[in-house]
Amino acid sequence: MSDSETVKPARPRRARGAQTSGPQAQQHLLRAASELFYREGVRTVGVDAVVERAGVNKMSLYRQFSSKDELVMAYLARKDEQFFSYVDRSFAEHPGEPAKQLQQYFEDLAVRASVDDYRGCPFVNVSVEFPDTAHPARQFVFRNKQRLMARLLELSTAAGADDPEALANGLGLLIEGVYAASQTYGPGCGPIAAAPKVAAQLIAAACGSARDR
Repeated sequence: MSDSETVKPARPRRARGAQTSGPQAQQHLLRAASELFYREGVRTVGVDAVVERAGVNKMSLYRQFSSKDELVMAYLARKDEQFFSYVDRSFAEHPGEPAKQLQQYFEDLAVRASVDDYRGCPFVNVSVEFPDTAHPARQFVFRNKQRLMARLLELSTAAGADDPEALANGLGLLIEGVYAASQTYGPGCGPIAAAPKVAAQLIAAACGSARDR
């Protein structure tokens, strides 16, 4: 999902202040932060809300994370791992066939972006909340997007595109358009449904000469 996972129904809350081991507390806190930050926004959600959702006491939070900023960075790292697991699963559908791997990603993205409570790309959302480009959260977003673009460029090159960088940039723009459309038009809207077809047209136009060789 840049991309993002769909928010699942909240788990039953544990008794607040319940004793948990360090690793358990960390996982409870990260899961709670992931749910709340993605759905409601990083700046809107305070640490008290995260602690309450996690079912641990505030001291447990500060034993695991020295500040809210550190919790936000851990949230982004968790989202980054989840996002690239989506990417890898899509590409794994067509091993050794880069054009099909690119196409599959858009098919899968359109499905994810059509879930009713989809909130778009968590990295885009965070970039809007943190206007200072030097902030560590914004720098994390840049690295996430650069890594995605590197993967798109790698596959565009392997697919034999006449101009791999142009194809990768076009596909990157289309991905960002899906994220935006999911929030402005709504999940599952017409523009999202059209994205896989548009991607196919871009890929075919860029790689046409490779098929003719």
